[in-house]
Parts: sequence; structure tokens; C-alpha cells
Amino acid sequence: MAQIRIIKKYPNRRLYDTEISSYITLEEVRQLVTDGEQFEVRDAKSGEDLTRSVLLQIISEHEEHGQPMFTTNLLSQVIRFYGDSLQGFMGSYLEKSLQVFLDQQHQFRSQLNNILGQTPWSMLNDMTERNVDLWKSLQQGFLTAAANSVQRAGPPGTPPPPGAKPKPDSKP
Repeated sequence: MAQIRIIKKYPNRRLYDTEISSYITLEEVRQLVTDGEQFEVRDAKSGEDLTRSVLLQIISEHEEHGQPMFTTNLLSQVIRFYGDSLQGFMGSYLEKSLQVFLDQQHQFRSQLNNILGQTPWSMLNDMTERNVDLWKSLQQGFLTAAANSVQRAGPPGTPPPPGAKPKPDSKP
């Protein structure tokens, strides 16, 4: 298994790629993402993992220039999920939804390369129908998982179901 590439972030905000022994820019980190490289960004002093914050910084910079990918409404909706009981489901839901989109995009491109007697519009219609079906099943799966999670936990203040083991009381 290949080792994960380590990039150290110094207090002066410079990024040092330990694999090539050179300082790199945020744009070069973005290129690592585009190329599918596995890497971690670590604080040079504490060793703390800063990968997420650097990736968010790259997204933020790209959202400021050109045509943004995330609308104000979408960002507001994501912010509303912080602190919500379904916050834990949101990340995996978005990740799986994006993966379905990427899979469909790959399938669409490969089918366009092998048209063989079909018009692009009929292929697009067929793929749209399949995509809607996949989307509905993905949403239903998340809703079922969320409902099962809520059912098991029950509303706050309700007694546990019969036969459930009581939680140990942490108070002395």
C-alpha cells in the first residue's frame, strides 16, 4: 500500500511537500486532489491534521472566482444541518449522492462513445430515468435509516423499550 503524502503547514501559512522537499501553493494542492493523490496536511509544529481546513480554503477561493458551484441557498441549507439531529447523516448522504452523480457521469460519457444507433437524446432520456430511480432509492434508504435511528432512540424523556438494558448513570 502506498504511503500517504505528507504536506506540512508552517505558521507563515506556507505548505511544504515532504515528498518533493519543496514548498507548494494551494493551487498545487488542488492539482493533487484533481490527480487523485492521497495526502494529508499536518501542522508542522503540533502534527494536527489540517487537511479539511486546507480543502475548505481551496473551495472558498474557487467559489470567489468565476461561477460558483454552491448557491447561497444551498450553503444556507447545509449550515442549518449543523446541530440538527440528522447532522451525522448529512455528510454521508452528500458523499453518496455525489458518487451516484459521478457514476452516472462516467456511464453517460462511455455510452456517448459507443452510441451505436441511438440518438443522444434517447440515451439521455434513458439515463435520466435510471438516475431518478437511483436517486429515489438512495433517498429512501437514508430516510429509512434515519427513521430506524429515531425509532430506536425514541423521543427525549421517553422510557426505554421493554427488555432494553438501562444506560449506566454517570452521576455519583
